[in-house]
Amino acid sequence: MGLDIWFVLAIGLSFAGYAVYLLGLRHQTVRPNRASWLIWAAATSLEALTYAAVNPGAPQGWVFALSAIACVAVTISIWRRSSWAPPSPTETFCIATCLTALVLWLVFREAFWAHMLVVAAVPVSFWPTWASAWADRSRERSPAWGLWTFGDLATLLIAVRGAELGLAELGYILVELLCHASVWFLIGLTTINPLRAFGVRRGGLRIFERYRASNNLFRVGDNHLGKAVFAAAPFAEGAILLEFTGRRLPAHQLPSLMQGRSDRFVQVTPDHYMGPSGQLDDLVNHSCAPNAGLRFTDEGVFLVAVRAIAAGEEISWDYSTTLRESNWHMLCKCKAPECRRVIGNFESLDAERQEWFRARNLVAPYLRRRDDVGGKRAAG
Repeated sequence: MGLDIWFVLAIGLSFAGYAVYLLGLRHQTVRPNRASWLIWAAATSLEALTYAAVNPGAPQGWVFALSAIACVAVTISIWRRSSWAPPSPTETFCIATCLTALVLWLVFREAFWAHMLVVAAVPVSFWPTWASAWADRSRERSPAWGLWTFGDLATLLIAVRGAELGLAELGYILVELLCHASVWFLIGLTTINPLRAFGVRRGGLRIFERYRASNNLFRVGDNHLGKAVFAAAPFAEGAILLEFTGRRLPAHQLPSLMQGRSDRFVQVTPDHYMGPSGQLDDLVNHSCAPNAGLRFTDEGVFLVAVRAIAAGEEISWDYSTTLRESNWHMLCKCKAPECRRVIGNFESLDAERQEWFRARNLVAPYLRRRDDVGGKRAAG
């Protein structure tokens, strides 16, 4: 007998969701709540084991087992990109519930009640993600949630078509379906354009068009360091080139490891940073002799031409113009005659260069006055 089409569909949609989510993590287009994923990794693993014990041989058990493996893989990827923080009361409750379920199953051999306890813990484990997405829907705006929702529907159809459908078999499937659908609804279906839940933006799939040039004014190419943004048309001095649109986050939420493409954070206040947007502004490189600079206004943060820029010229700005952190340094290979070799904070620039940027309003607001630079050190 051939494979059940709904079984294949459930497996395919589930794994497609995890693959898309992992891709979003790699490109930092999603910013998940790591506590939820830790709980889900434990809960899905326990659920898969207890479900198999309660419903031996059920085909949907394979869906749960493979999903648990993928969930653990995503969790490991998330935790490798973050630093430790104490769990909240909600997170502690969910973890304790999973441990209790494990004891019920392994010690008291109560697979059914262990399974139902995990089912009850799942909605609670979604609370950190719901709160995070409610505060900023872009944190979870991924096609994965829609894929998981449809995968749950396929799994539900498998269960409904089975010979017997008990509470233990139906409970987890319905809870997963409702939880996945709720996040999908929160990030996409409550907007004017429901397709945004699949990453659609301005008629194109964002996941495939992350670095599409704006109105053919720019092109993405390669320089001696990697990806770079080049002008496809000439720009006059003072022209606004791009807007930096990343999400702002406090300093303590910065990833513990930032290397290569993941190091795309711009300091905007003494205690806050702007993260990567997943758009063209992420690829603008540093230069010690830049042709552009960041200007902070009430309307946003804009990259502005500091001189005339010819078509074909690489766009660049000086990373030091937003930095106050004294412990950050970067080896520079911009190849400009004025190359400083090592890039540091704004204070590392000579006084004349600092005033040059200030006079053109091309520094972060908290660095606009001379006494703002190194103020804490002087006060000490």
